[in-house]
Amino acid sequence: MDKREIRELLEQVARGETGVDEALLQLKMQPIAEIGDYAKVDLHRGLRQGVPEIIYGAGKTPEQILGIARTMRENGQETVLITRMSAEAAELVGAELPLRYDPRSKTGLVGPLPEPTGKGLVVVATGGTSDLPVAEEAAVTAEALGNRVTRLYDVGVSGIHRLLSHMEELMSARVIVAAAGMEGALPSVIGGLVDCPVIAVPTSVGYGASLGGVAALLSMLNSCASGVAVVNIDNGFGAGFMASVINHLD
Repeated sequence: MDKREIRELLEQVARGETGVDEALLQLKMQPIAEIGDYAKVDLHRGLRQGVPEIIYGAGKTPEQILGIARTMRENGQETVLITRMSAEAAELVGAELPLRYDPRSKTGLVGPLPEPTGKGLVVVATGGTSDLPVAEEAAVTAEALGNRVTRLYDVGVSGIHRLLSHMEELMSARVIVAAAGMEGALPSVIGGLVDCPVIAVPTSVGYGASLGGVAALLSMLNSCASGVAVVNIDNGFGAGFMASVINHLD
């Protein structure tokens, strides 16, 4: 149960639609659900942080992912986001739960996509097509957290006119996620054009001297454009989550 659901519950009590004892019972529910010897699901994270727990699929078996997702749904979480999810896990989870799986970004979404509650537009841009898996992880994460998302893919600096042809979308954004490998120049260029925060995502795309994304990471950390912040290599989820936090600020 997240803050929005808690508020709705309290409003139902105020309107007389829900009894005090019933509401108290829902609020007193165990904050942690233990599943065997492999997981302790944090059921009150949405209340504390505004966003319920999200499942990181890498390193978990398909059965463990299913058990966690099932527990979250049984405890009132309508939408469950799963990142770094294998096709094998998606097949198992999808056989029991209403799952939408994107093999490109390896993200799974159980339940309905929430209505956008963010204040504005989140733009997700990439330097090239090879950055799409990381960018889509960011875009799906932002959408799952209640944001309108516009995708601008393959607009890297090697053909700068491609980016400049989307100035209206860039200028309309409340926050921009820019994913790039190679030398990682895209976030700096975007940062010099817009007045909103830019979240830079270095990707592990490039030839040998790119060092698996380290070259792009260092370029982004040393950006001369103000307003650019950097997440870890290939961390599309972290970028999408932070974009959502920014977009929900008053």
